[in-house]
Amino acid sequence: QVQLVESGGGLVQAGGSLRLSCSVSGRTFSRGAMAWFRQTPGKEREFEFVAGINWGSGSTYDADSVKGRFTISRDNAKNMLYLQMNSLKPEDTAVYYCAARVVGVVTSSRYNYDYWGQGTQVTVSS
Repeated sequence: QVQLVESGGGLVQAGGSLRLSCSVSGRTFSRGAMAWFRQTPGKEREFEFVAGINWGSGSTYDADSVKGRFTISRDNAKNMLYLQMNSLKPEDTAVYYCAARVVGVVTSSRYNYDYWGQGTQVTVSS
């Protein structure tokens, strides 16, 4: 049973930083991809792609809205995924989810991902 568990969310002032973590248990990903998505208040039906990483190559992809501010990374040995978020803005307020796909490269569509975490709340105050 694959489990993804996010942590690191919280309340931060605009301009501040947070680091989200996602622990992966149940299998080791040597291929495939992982990503961070978010759901913003009032848009609970939309999963916005934030950033993704191809597990094998380490190639990363960022949404335009977070480019230059957020950095996705992974630790293969620890089976961990991270999202370093700097220069946070109130519009970054959302529930953040990590997701994994067993085979394939990063895509921005949530339908391509096989496993999801339960989400962690990030709130940025102005």
